[in-house]
Amino acid sequence: QVQLVESGGGLVQDGGSLRLSCAASGRTASDYSMGWFRQAPGKEREFVAAISLIATITYYADSVKGRFTISRDNAKNTLYLQMHSLKPEDTAVYYCAASGTIVAGTTTGSYDSWGQGTQVTVSS
Repeated sequence: QVQLVESGGGLVQDGGSLRLSCAASGRTASDYSMGWFRQAPGKEREFVAAISLIATITYYADSVKGRFTISRDNAKNTLYLQMHSLKPEDTAVYYCAASGTIVAGTTTGSYDSWGQGTQVTVSS
């Protein structure tokens, strides 16, 4: 199994930007398709974005499309989420996840490994 550690979260103003990183260890990241999810207080964990094994396929939740970009650097075993035009409703703990499939799904059950999460807070 792969171990995942997120970083890059923080406090940002409405309209600001952040870049999250997820470092993978234990297994080669290129063996996995990967995704980002988020969970706000009192809400279920929701899909944000996903990327296939060799980064040829990416897809996004409608709520972040056009503002967030998922990418990966398999040589560095690292997954990224670039977030622009952040809104207060983007406030959540953000988790990266890995799936042993070529193209991962949009549900939490599609993923085998999870990081511990990083807090993103967008102030209005």
